[in-house]
Amino acid sequence: MREVLEARAVHLHEKAATREEAVARCGEVLVEIGAVAAPYVEAMLERERSISTYVGEGVAIPHGMSKEHVLRDAICVLRFPGGIDWDGEPVTLCIGIAAKGDGHVALLAELAEILLDPDRARTLREAPDVEAVMKELT
Repeated sequence: MREVLEARAVHLHEKAATREEAVARCGEVLVEIGAVAAPYVEAMLERERSISTYVGEGVAIPHGMSKEHVLRDAICVLRFPGGIDWDGEPVTLCIGIAAKGDGHVALLAELAEILLDPDRARTLREAPDVEAVMKELT
């Protein structure tokens, strides 16, 4: 995970009124850090429209299926302290993924191991600063 997560891709005080806004914000951060080209944001939204990326424990993992717009593997971590209604589930943490090839499978597996542990998921949801998120994920 260390190779794909940069401190500048961790934002702990985001706001979004809808899950679409949250997914788009994840995509924007991936664009800002140079991991994806702008069309990837729409690919993330399309993926979310087809199947929810909610994984439980207040976490969603939005990602797109448009690999041609991925410049390098990366993740972003965005916390929405006010919470977002994700089809009836409250989400406070979004982890956006950009992966070339089948890289997303390994990233999803690694993230699932962390996020399916309620204590580790809570640690991420309640992390006081970027360093704490980086420590937990790397």
